[in-house]
Amino acid sequence: MANPANPVVPLPAQRLKATIAIALVLGAAGMGLMGCETVGKVGDAGGDSESYQVSSTDISSLSSVIEKNPNDPEAWNMRGSAYARSGQYGPAVADFNRALQLDPNSAQALANRALVYRKTNQPDLALADYNHVISVDPNYAPAYVGRGNIYRLQGQTQQAMADYDKAIQIKPETAEAYYNRGLIRQAAANHEVAIDDFTSAISNDPLAEAPYYSRGTSYLVLKKYKEALADFNQALQINNHNAASWAGRGLAQAGMGDTDKARDSYHRALSIDSGNAAAKNGLAQLGNNS
Repeated sequence: MANPANPVVPLPAQRLKATIAIALVLGAAGMGLMGCETVGKVGDAGGDSESYQVSSTDISSLSSVIEKNPNDPEAWNMRGSAYARSGQYGPAVADFNRALQLDPNSAQALANRALVYRKTNQPDLALADYNHVISVDPNYAPAYVGRGNIYRLQGQTQQAMADYDKAIQIKPETAEAYYNRGLIRQAAANHEVAIDDFTSAISNDPLAEAPYYSRGTSYLVLKKYKEALADFNQALQINNHNAASWAGRGLAQAGMGDTDKARDSYHRALSIDSGNAAAKNGLAQLGNNS
């Protein structure tokens, strides 16, 4: 609650502008620039939500399936996906390779291997796999999302937009395509249409953290602080250990003139990430009083 001795007065827009710009640049990186095209969901970024651990028991169970069905490409693909989700990329690629030996045109195995290549900074190999998927199955939406993510990260925004549009045309509920298309529009300062895309991503994947954060940052730019605060609060309900969301929450509160709560949010962000630039800048604008 604001201190009665310090009436609620919104901070001047110019004082917030630089900090909001920092949030736009750093927030998606902190969220992970989404893009779990096949073995995960929206929002966490080199862009993927595969950071959660898969237990050794799960992998052991899948190994038992392979022992019983050594010529089943889907069994190899499933274990490869489990390895990928647990960050064991070498064994994952080996399993995808075996799946593709058994079925050279397996769209899922190709797309999953491409995702691992992308996450291990091998975009050319990833692009080749995505192109292969599209050549054998032109209606496989995850391949367009994956290829679009490579194009987007390489700055080829027109090609990326075309791929996201195609993915949405094929499968209108593809949250990842809306989210990444929104990021391109946000980067071009087309915030109203970016918000539409983030909203579509949320409608199709309401438990994904990143679209709430990204929509919140666009609301900040548009000075819609109440809406921004609601989105950052929702992102924090999903994951309250993300410094970027706490900093964004502070920016929204500062924009509404609730400086005491803004200061608390900035401090919470810095307790998670002591180097968070948006929180540091926000505190400096508030005078950094305890």
